[in-house]
Amino acid sequence: MSIIEALLIAIALAMDCFTVSLTCGIIQRRMGMQAWGMAAMFGFFQALMAYLGWATVGAFSQQLQAYDHWIVFAILGMLGFKMIWDGLHPKERPRIDPSRFIVLLMLSVATSVDALAVGCSFVGMGLHSFHWVKWPFVMIGVASFVMSFFGKYIGVKIGHRLDWPAEQLGGMILIIIGLKILIQHLAI
Repeated sequence: MSIIEALLIAIALAMDCFTVSLTCGIIQRRMGMQAWGMAAMFGFFQALMAYLGWATVGAFSQQLQAYDHWIVFAILGMLGFKMIWDGLHPKERPRIDPSRFIVLLMLSVATSVDALAVGCSFVGMGLHSFHWVKWPFVMIGVASFVMSFFGKYIGVKIGHRLDWPAEQLGGMILIIIGLKILIQHLAI
């Protein structure tokens, strides 16, 4: 695999991280240290899941690939609907807070399930030695970190300039990402 191919894969995987971070920025309208933590978690989970996919290719990965799109859709869909509900009923329940660890963990896992499949595909490309895949894993993590951080930054700027119903908008974006992933996998 060439450096260009690895970079393109890393950027493609980081796009969901960028979008979710952008959404979180629109909702929170602040950066703070949480932006660094979000970017670090997204980058770490993207690289980790790619590694796990590469390391565990076999019967388990085949079974997971049959359901991964449903898992992502369910996680993002639940978070999205909760955000919409919270935006429409602001005093009934505590809102989804992207700075909470459990929310960040769920978002990190949801955005990195595709990285698991990419890691599995590395074996299909003939990359059996860790020597050949270590740099693509690093590139995946770094690209996801950078795109998550800038997504959050851009989202904060958008959130300050526009007086949108941020929570409902964010919920709709998460649901759309989940639907996109579900439809892409079902169309294959």
